[in-house]
Amino acid sequence: MSKNFRTRVIAGVVLFVTAMVAMHIFDGVPLKILYGLFALVAGIELISFFKQKTNPLNTFLALLEILFLIGGSIFVAITPVENFWYIILGVCGYDIFAYLFGKALGGKIFKKSRPFRYVSKNKTWEGTILGLITSIVLVAILLNVRGTFETDWMYLLCGPLALIGDLFESLLKRHFKVKDSNEIVVKNKWFKRLELVVGGSEGHGGFLDRIDSTAFAASVLLVILLLK
Repeated sequence: MSKNFRTRVIAGVVLFVTAMVAMHIFDGVPLKILYGLFALVAGIELISFFKQKTNPLNTFLALLEILFLIGGSIFVAITPVENFWYIILGVCGYDIFAYLFGKALGGKIFKKSRPFRYVSKNKTWEGTILGLITSIVLVAILLNVRGTFETDWMYLLCGPLALIGDLFESLLKRHFKVKDSNEIVVKNKWFKRLELVVGGSEGHGGFLDRIDSTAFAASVLLVILLLK
């Protein structure tokens, strides 16, 4: 097990525990502040690699991703803390189970099992489909247990939206030929230390990689909420 992998696992556990504690303190305000700080650093990472090639298309893409970060932060800020569980089950449920099913069944059901080979080559049909189904089922169960299906049905979209957000960020990295969103700012010593918060500085995606799915999903949920 590499040192960087151990760092990522430890950081993941610490962040999860921190998030759980923050959800139950002062109506989840610490968690909302933490997410806002993540979005801020992710925005700095984003700008750092968009500055390499400045043109109208790149500027548009940068602004679009920044809008997702802002929209996601607004939604997290105004969302009742008890609804965070829908986001956790939808977004994290998709990420975790897509990975697990992909590792266990990738290529065993579909012969051509790389649906996004030009954007995210490691994703498989098996992992993607079963991850989406699992996330939707988990959110649906919680909605029915709480009896809020009619008012909060939009959280069923968290899994599919998480996939789109993740693919969009992967597309940006391919477009700019950047492996990880942190690989430019990480050259700054201060940022290199900061990257340890989300799991190291070598071969890992950075703050943007940690919240890209949530930012896109929460931004779309914000639009739906405003239109309701």
